[in-house]
Amino acid sequence: MAIRQIRIKGDEVLRKKCRVIEKIDDRLLVLIEDMLDTMYEAEGVGLAGPQVGILKRVAVIDIGEGPIVLINPEIIESRGSYIDVEGCLSIPNEQGYVERPEYVKVKALNERGESIIVEGEEFLAKAICHELDHLDGVLYIDKLVEVEEK
Repeated sequence: MAIRQIRIKGDEVLRKKCRVIEKIDDRLLVLIEDMLDTMYEAEGVGLAGPQVGILKRVAVIDIGEGPIVLINPEIIESRGSYIDVEGCLSIPNEQGYVERPEYVKVKALNERGESIIVEGEEFLAKAICHELDHLDGVLYIDKLVEVEEK
């Protein structure tokens, strides 16, 4: 498909709340393919609609276990807590520590319009939370925590 331009910190689209997707049509399927291509080209593990300038509640994730497409995702369960380093394709060359749940369960639609449940621990949980934050105009830099060096 096509590689889309990734929006960078300072672009106001990254701070806007996304709209719920009402129907899955060919345009959305092209967007999803483009988002996956863009994410892989940039060597990322996740990408959300606003990062390519589209204010729709869609995100793609691949932590090395195959692509996950999340349409209108919502966290229905989370537990635990851990702090780890995060980065973002929209904030190049920066990283910081963020506290995230150790486990999350998400309800969403896939690209076929089927209701799915995705469960993730640690790295996948972090990726899911990071991408869902994008859908609400939140960046990881809004959630930075101080970590004491040992």
